[in-house]
Amino acid sequence: MKRHLIGVGGVGMSALATAMAKLGDEVTGADRNLATKNIAFLESIGVRCYPDDGSGVSADVAEVVVSTAIEADNPGLVKAKSLGVPVTHRAAALSRTLSPYRLVAVVGTCGKSTVTAMLGHILAECGLDPMCVNGANVPGWEGAVRFGRGEYAVAEVDESDRSLVAFSPYAAVVTNASADHYSKEEMDEVFDAFAARCSGPVIDGRRVYGEADVSVPGRHNRNNAFLALEMAKALGCDEAKARAALATFGGVERRLQKYGERVYDDYAHNPEKIRAMWTTLAERHEGGLCVVWRPHGYAPLRKMLDALAKMFNETIRPQDRLLLLPVYDAGGTTDRSINSDALARKVGRCVPVSGHEAAFAWIDAHFGDFEAFATCGARDPDLPALAARIAAR
Repeated sequence: MKRHLIGVGGVGMSALATAMAKLGDEVTGADRNLATKNIAFLESIGVRCYPDDGSGVSADVAEVVVSTAIEADNPGLVKAKSLGVPVTHRAAALSRTLSPYRLVAVVGTCGKSTVTAMLGHILAECGLDPMCVNGANVPGWEGAVRFGRGEYAVAEVDESDRSLVAFSPYAAVVTNASADHYSKEEMDEVFDAFAARCSGPVIDGRRVYGEADVSVPGRHNRNNAFLALEMAKALGCDEAKARAALATFGGVERRLQKYGERVYDDYAHNPEKIRAMWTTLAERHEGGLCVVWRPHGYAPLRKMLDALAKMFNETIRPQDRLLLLPVYDAGGTTDRSINSDALARKVGRCVPVSGHEAAFAWIDAHFGDFEAFATCGARDPDLPALAARIAAR
């Protein structure tokens, strides 16, 4: 059966495409940007990728899969409707794809990708051979997917559009809840309802807090490790083997990923994630930290503006600097009235920069003033390349 995924270059959609292809579906996709690492990987496993102009949608396509980010006037979506091709939301497609497994869903405002990768690694090391579908690429996996034939599937489930209601998991990890796409109170309600549908164990990071030793740095990662460890134990893993697995965990791409000795790249995009990243690096680099950050959308920036300003002003030390890039603009219709300049006016020790070249030029001129550098933000596919360029400097 031929399935076509629109926006297939995004890590969530590319993970779904990979899982579908590994489980036997004929998969094609479309994206605005075909010159990315995820697209190259998909084509290497036989997923043909088209421009986002509707050319990949034809009468022989059995299903078109979209996320909430795909707008109603997208050419592929318009063509699918004109041809009568069924359209399915990504969450429903992922739920169906993983239906042969007992699903362990990982939800929460922060830490989902890391906990999913940690839990998948532990279960694999303990012999359970899980199927894993993550929201971030993992070294040693096929992009964001680990193909397994065991009883369990571990999947990161997104709360941003409430599409998690499409899932009926056996078990769940709730990492935490804070204001991001919705208020904390709304998040708590969503996660409580989700957890109540589970017939198996639920490990709730909002109610239990401990730390477990793990190979990657940061207190937040020690807490992530504790949650993964507790779920692994609840699924029958030997605790000693599970703890040993955490010591060999190889990390997740764009989660404090190192480039050289003192340059990092991270996906951090909301106040909690940025604070966790910054404080972890500050503990390691007393001599000063320069962070290049890009807001991932106009609506999230507008919603989090005051919380971001408060976090940055509390977190940035005198020896640190924030280089603030313009909002990542993926096109489409959106309110662009609140931009990076609005945040820059509220944050001390902040240097607005016009783009990657300007950021690199500023760093090149002030290279000796800092002990370490980091790039961070969601959606912008070129941030890792900027980190690599800084490291080469």
